[in-house]
Order: sequence, then structure tokens, then C-alpha cells
Amino acid sequence: MSTTKKSGNFSGQLGFVLASAASAIGVGNLWRFPYLAAKDGGGVFLFIYLVLVLTFGYSLLMTDIVIGRRTKSSAVHAYEKISKKWKPLGIVIFCVPAIILAYYAVIGGWIAKYFAVFLVGQGEQAATDGFFGSFITSSWSPVLFSAAFLAVTTLIIYLGVEKGIEKAATFIMPLLLLTIVGVACFALTLVHTDEAGVTRTGWEGFLFYVTPDFTGMTLGRLLQITLDAMSQLFFSLSVSMGIMITYGSYAKPEVDLSKSASHIEIFDTMAAVLIGIMIIPAIYVFSGTEGMGAGPSLMFISLPKIFSAMGSSGAYVGVAFFAMATLAAITSSVSIMEPVVADCMELFKSGRNKTVAALTAFYMAAAAVVALGYSVFYVELPLPNGSVGQILDVLDYISNCLMMPVASLMTCLFIGWVVGPQWIIDEVETFGNKFGRKAVYCVMMKYVTPVLLFILFLESTGLMKLFL
Repeated sequence: MSTTKKSGNFSGQLGFVLASAASAIGVGNLWRFPYLAAKDGGGVFLFIYLVLVLTFGYSLLMTDIVIGRRTKSSAVHAYEKISKKWKPLGIVIFCVPAIILAYYAVIGGWIAKYFAVFLVGQGEQAATDGFFGSFITSSWSPVLFSAAFLAVTTLIIYLGVEKGIEKAATFIMPLLLLTIVGVACFALTLVHTDEAGVTRTGWEGFLFYVTPDFTGMTLGRLLQITLDAMSQLFFSLSVSMGIMITYGSYAKPEVDLSKSASHIEIFDTMAAVLIGIMIIPAIYVFSGTEGMGAGPSLMFISLPKIFSAMGSSGAYVGVAFFAMATLAAITSSVSIMEPVVADCMELFKSGRNKTVAALTAFYMAAAAVVALGYSVFYVELPLPNGSVGQILDVLDYISNCLMMPVASLMTCLFIGWVVGPQWIIDEVETFGNKFGRKAVYCVMMKYVTPVLLFILFLESTGLMKLFL
């Protein structure tokens, strides 16, 4: 195998944890987590999510990290090293970030556009009806912002593991957490009286968010919330995308993987919960419980209206929020591109510089096509789950609803029943390190997680209705 594969390792445990946590705290937490929490009753979703983080999510996260460090390879060669028969699984996992990056750069460009708009003091314009639709259907603006976003991503990747990825994460992570905490605290102080004379406070919105209410809960409703929380974990912990396999391959042998995985869990979960505190109380104050149904449009349509309703302070909050969102999107975009770069370096035995240059050119073109999927290349394609989507939606469905659940399910069967959990345990316990959740890990990987993933696959593909 070529020695050009890596350009370094993370400097130590802190660098590995910060880079991994920065990867996890991205658009999935900023955009998807709040609207799912709002849709699924706030506290109920939060409770189920926290339980799954400690069991389901932890098992998948630990598996990816250990596979990476023990094989010292990215996805394709990692599975091949363990068993040549399972190399196709590594190829599937490699394809997940390769597909995601094409449209993630577009979403990152959308966020960067909003940051630019608020930065120049035009936040009121972003709050007007039709602003978002006008922007994404433009024939040049979304392409320009996607290209700029991708350029920053590739620059960090170009600088390598320690000088690029780790340094960027070390700089960005504290800024992210400070901004999230600051805006979250501000959201709790909000008070608003609507036209009907009803006064709502940020604290009331916080209580809605954190208090589970199982009144009238049906088994079907509970299952749907659980599946939503499970699907969110893929984004939150960056599992089943080859990201943590690649990052694990950069972890030095002396790094305590059990502690590292726990720290990544803490960072990510803390950020997700705080992001919910930052967004959900604000929506509740100005829109009530009706505003909780905004869905995926929450970040780009609902929030600018909320910032506008805050008055003069809303302009500053909008700048802080979209600055933070842009930084989070960049760190996640870096983590999505890095496994693609690492795998291509291994497959084509090429150096980092040439590989990054070639992939940058390819993804600049791919992102332009996706960005123009709402204008020049507009299509309406029916999807198996009953929805209709454009190019971005189709790529998102293929990667997230099909490939990720399948890749995770096959990984569980491979590690749980073919290789055996002991293969993972032995690596975690090197240098006398302890694996505190060893028993939980074994049960989850062999029995619970495969069943949950199979149900998630049936639901995401629309096949569940055949069994109900």
C-alpha cells in the first residue's frame, strides 16, 4: 500500500476529540435537531434521543473509531483488511460521504449567504416572504456561495491532518460553544405579547423543550419519534459515513478510545441540547406552538422572521447565529470531504495535494449542478417514501435513507456476528485502558442495534406500511 496515504496524525487525544466533535456539530445539529425536537414534542424527543446516544449511538461511534485505528485505513481498505469478502461494505461506506459532499456544499453556501446578508445589515430582507425561494432559484448566486464554501473546506483539507483539520477544529470549537451558549442564554430572556394579548416567555419555551409529556402517546407515535431520533444520530455523531473510521485511523495508539468516544458524546450532545435551547424557546415566544411545525424550512425561513421580530437586538443575534452556523457547516464539510480524500489517496496511490486538487474541481462542478437543481436543472422526482424532490433531495434520500441504514446494519452484523465484539474490545483495552460500557456494547451490536436499524430502513424507504 502506498505510503502517501496519510499526511500525519492527530497530535493526541485532545486533537482527536476536538476534530471529531467539530465534525459532529454541524448542520445536522443546527438545522435538523431543532425541527425534529419541535415536531416530536420537545421533551419526549429529547429523552429518547439521550437514551439512544448512550446506547445505539455510542455503539456505532465506537465501532467506526476502532475499525479505523486498528486497521490504520479509511473505509474501503479498512474492511478489506479485516475480511476481503467484506470489501464491498467499505465501498458503500465510501460512497456515502462522496454523495453527501456534493449537496452539503450547496447547503453550506445557503448558510454563508444568510451570514453575509445579516453581516451587512440586511437581515430584514432575509425575513421577507420569498427571499429564500428567490435566492435558491437564482442562476448564479447559489453557485457562487457554494463555490466559496467549498474553497474554504478544501483549503483546510489541503493543509493536512494536524495543521489543517486539527488546528481548524481547535480554533472553531471554542467559538462555536461560546456563541451557542451566548445565544441560548439570550433566548431564555425573551418575552413577547402577540396581537391577541397572549404573553409568552423564553423560559416557557424552554420548559416545553425539556419536559417530556407522554399524555396520549400511542405506540405508533412513540416508534416514529424513536426513528426520528435514530436518524438524527447518524448526523449528530457522524457515524456510518466513513468519517469516524478515517479520523480513527489518525488516532495514535496511546489514545484512550473509550474516553474519547465518551467525550465526543458529551460535546455533541451538549451542543445539540444547547442549540435546541437557542432555537426552540425563540420560536415559541414569537410563534407559539404553531411555529413548531416549520419543519426543514425552520433555519432559512422561520428563524430570519424571528430575528426580525426581536427588533434591534435581532440583527446582532442573526449575525451571531449564522456566523456560528457557517463555522459549524465548515467543520462538518471538512470531515465529510476528508474520508473521500483519504480513500482516493489509498485507491489511486496519489499524494494529498493532487488528490485534493482533483476532488475540488470535481465537487465544484457537482455542487454547481445541485445548486442549479432549483432553476436550470429543475426536476420533480417521486421518491419511494412518498415525497417529491429535486436533485438535492434525491441525493439526500439515496445517501441518508438507503445507504447509511444499510451500511450500519451490515456493519453491526459483520462486527457482531462475523468478527465478534471482542475484536473491538481488544483494541479499546490496549495499554490497559478500560472499556466501561463493554457489556452494553456487546448487547447493542449483536441484538438491539441490528433490529432498530432494520426498522429504520423499512420506515425510511416507505416499506414499513407493508407490515402495518
